[in-house]
Amino acid sequence: MFEACVDSAADAEAAQLGGADRVELCNGLAVGGITPSVGAVRLARERLTIPIMMMIRPRPGDFLYTADEIDVMRRDIDVAKELGVWGVVFGALTEDGRVDRSRVAALVEHARPLEVTFHRAFDVAADPHDALDTLIDLGIERVLTSGQETSVTQGVRLIASLVEAAAGRIVVMPGCGLKRHNVRQVVELTGARELHFTADAVRESPMTHRNERCAMGAAALPGEYERHATDPDRVRSFISALR
Repeated sequence: MFEACVDSAADAEAAQLGGADRVELCNGLAVGGITPSVGAVRLARERLTIPIMMMIRPRPGDFLYTADEIDVMRRDIDVAKELGVWGVVFGALTEDGRVDRSRVAALVEHARPLEVTFHRAFDVAADPHDALDTLIDLGIERVLTSGQETSVTQGVRLIASLVEAAAGRIVVMPGCGLKRHNVRQVVELTGARELHFTADAVRESPMTHRNERCAMGAAALPGEYERHATDPDRVRSFISALR
């Protein structure tokens, strides 16, 4: 199962064209993904026939949320249901790095009958195996993880141990750093059967007038005059490396 991570309706359509089985639709991939706009999800629903998983993350940064932020997440889940997506993607931790069991349980219950993926909040949990057990107890369908490393290629040992520990009770889905040249090795080393990837290309802005002195975001973010867009050919290439 190939899940493409995208941050626009156009990119979702490109991922489908390239052969993706499912998309995770979010906004702001440069900050790890946050909740997408209603307009983006609605347009994607109109254009896609494959399942859409909608990110539910109210802000960048850590996963220790206030009561107001949890309320925002509940309301965004309501929107997800109204828009008819396949599932939602969220996560929440306590101060000491454990899965926030009570809040996550409440969000899972609120999300049903939608599928639930626990996102890479898992990768900053204090004890990954304890976190996995909690997610299994809560009946969550899958967890997205890089093996608590910057890239799945560095985290393959942990991912493999999580897949073994899960024993089919939850899907352990590797993501972050999966590329055409390493996907087969990651699957062989981990035994994973669902994969999360991006397949974007940098495209120059068509703007002819530019003010290079002025930036709209942090210096680490992409500039105003370049765009990252999912490339259907790169999606096909990634999938063909395994299939």
